[in-house]
Amino acid sequence: MPDLTMQGIAAVLTSLLYFKQKALIYPSHIPADSREKIPRPEAYHFKDFEELIIPTNDGEKLSAFYIRGPRGGRNSDVTVLMFHGNAGNIGHRLPIARMLISQTGCNVFMLEYRGYGLSTGEADESGLNIDAQTGLDYLRDRVETRDHKLIVYGQSLGGAVAVKLVAKNQNRGDVCGLILENTFLSMRKLIPSIMPPAKYFALLCHQIWASDSLIPNIKVPILFLSGLQDEIVPPIHMKRLYDLSTAPIKMWKPLPGGDHNSSVLEEGYFESIGDFIRKVTGQPPAEKTR
Repeated sequence: MPDLTMQGIAAVLTSLLYFKQKALIYPSHIPADSREKIPRPEAYHFKDFEELIIPTNDGEKLSAFYIRGPRGGRNSDVTVLMFHGNAGNIGHRLPIARMLISQTGCNVFMLEYRGYGLSTGEADESGLNIDAQTGLDYLRDRVETRDHKLIVYGQSLGGAVAVKLVAKNQNRGDVCGLILENTFLSMRKLIPSIMPPAKYFALLCHQIWASDSLIPNIKVPILFLSGLQDEIVPPIHMKRLYDLSTAPIKMWKPLPGGDHNSSVLEEGYFESIGDFIRKVTGQPPAEKTR
């Protein structure tokens, strides 16, 4: 009987990993109503923004927010391209955008993946990579932003999206920095942590997101923000990505009390981003308040 039970568990896990992994990896319906109820920028008192629909070259339509920082400010020619984690929608991250703008003065471009929020389609690795490239190309083609310095910022799954995008697009010179928060080495290497009984079947995962094989080739500066209490992505994944990086400038910011979703609330989170952006864009250090 024990052998039959284990065989049954193995069969279930095999089926889940192979046939249901997209639903597990891209839970765009969580929290409830995430596909229908999208908080809008004015709810957070933004006044200078655009709500956009951007077509992809494979026929999908992506929703996005472009939120301007102070015009004529110190970073008015810098745009942060923001990729969120695997649940929720861009509206849920508007408080983060507000803090980014307050701390740095940058503009923020929030792109919604296919299958999330108001964007059409169904999420998968190849599709999200198309979406990320679509967002970057939009900024490069747009008159207002085509000469901007670009910072790519990704949280969790968004970090994997960001790594792939920067690895592919770093040679043009407009991408001047990469910010990663609580992301993972690869989806296959994450499976033993989030589904321990499935560790022997990790090779069945076809959504690979192999950031560990791409990050050694990235030569733009990187900031690593690691919540040391992360209960989903073991912090060792971020530390290993940091160690694998050969970027000429790489900054490590541990967040001692930060778990997977609360790291943005930790002291020093946004200050570290502000310091990083000043460093990579050539801005002078912020003046100390007496």
